[in-house]
Amino acid sequence: MAKLPVLRGDKVLKAFSKAGWVVVRQKGSHVIMIKKNLDITLSVPVHKSKPVKRGTLRDLIKDADLTVEDFLKLI
Repeated sequence: MAKLPVLRGDKVLKAFSKAGWVVVRQKGSHVIMIKKNLDITLSVPVHKSKPVKRGTLRDLIKDADLTVEDFLKLI
């Protein structure tokens, strides 16, 4: 399994956007994304000075039905 890099929330949002996910709203420091024809939403933390934790990022990738390798190609 590939090791995930340390990424800020804005980079994570760009990668998921390339995979077809769309930002629908933001509540506080979390951005909510959806993908057409899926019942799953992603809640991506976008904190100014802190990167997204690797475990959280791995869970988001899994929820988005991507592999880590696929996600790495998107960033």
